[in-house]
Order: sequence, then structure tokens, then C-alpha cells
Amino acid sequence: MRYWRVAQPPPKARTVDELKSSAASCKGCDLWQNATQTVFGDGDEHARMMLVGEQPGDQEDLQGKPFVGPAGRLLERGLDEAGIDRRRVYLTNAVKHFRWTRRGKRRLHEKPNVGQVRACRPWLEAEIEVVRPGIIVLLGATAAQSVMGPSFRVSKQHGEVLESPFGTPVVATVHPSSILRATDDESREAAMSSFIADLKVAAKHA
Repeated sequence: MRYWRVAQPPPKARTVDELKSSAASCKGCDLWQNATQTVFGDGDEHARMMLVGEQPGDQEDLQGKPFVGPAGRLLERGLDEAGIDRRRVYLTNAVKHFRWTRRGKRRLHEKPNVGQVRACRPWLEAEIEVVRPGIIVLLGATAAQSVMGPSFRVSKQHGEVLESPFGTPVVATVHPSSILRATDDESREAAMSSFIADLKVAAKHA
């Protein structure tokens, strides 16, 4: 049986930088072994809106920042069209290391499992405590279920303002990567319109 060494969030951390420094050495699950680095949250430390995705992708793993790959560019477009300044939000993920499988020369995303999400939850809780956002936007099923529980369905409750276990209202929506995977332009634009509408709901309550 393996026992992972978990770097716990400082009990009275006052800044994101303090959390980020501690998380850099976290080995709370096995994902650190194949990841380039811990990818912690980034953005306005006093943001009224926090956006939580699933996990860093290939480019995020290499650059050390969340949402800097293709999904991040689509998120930026969505924020812009919803009238939200990306510089005024805080971006993070439910899981801080990239889980992937190799396909030739490419590193392909693999969904993190329940244990990996659970191991990272203290970091997300600590980020929420430090940033104290007015609303949290949950991007995709993994992020939503990490906060709202395994029975939560984004497809049924997206765009609704809901109470969360953290005491902070949440709005769930799709992850931008799911829009990129749409099979044709029509479905892609429909998904994007719905995504922007959900972001606008969150903006009104931020």
C-alpha cells in the first residue's frame, strides 16, 4: 500500500501566493509523478467571481497557469461576450495536476478519478477562503460534482444560482473544452450561446 505525502494548506494562509507555495510540493495523490508542476489558481485575489474547472491541460501543465490553452481562449471569448473582465476574476481547477495518457507524441487528457479530486479539495477550500468570491462558476461536471456532490448534473441545473456547501452561491455551466468538441458549427455556436448566458447569470450575482 502506498502512502502519499500531502502538503496541507497553511491553516491561516492570507494570500494565494502562500497557498501556491505550499501546493508546489503536494503529493496527495499519484498525479504529481507524471505532471510537470502543480498548476495553482491565478487571477484577481480579491475577485468577486471565481471560476473552477476540472484540471490543467497540456499547455497549462507546461506553463504553470490555468486556462492558457485552447479551452482558455474560448473561455476568454465567453467572458468578454458576457461583459466580464478576465483580469477581475480568479481562475482555478478542482485538481491541480494534469492527468494524461500518451498517444504517440501527444499527451491526451484523462478525467481525474474521485480519489484525486478528493485529495485536491482542501486546496480549493483554502482558495475560496482566501479569495472570498461573491459567486463561484463551476465549469463542467468534475468541478460541479467536486463542490455539489456526485449526483449533481450540469445538464439539468446549469445557469441556476444555487447555494453551495461553502456558503458561497454557485452557477454551474459546461467546460469550454466541451464546446470545442462539438461536431459541427451549428451545435458549437448553440453551446457557446448557452455558455455565455450562464456566465451572464453569474455576473449579475457577483
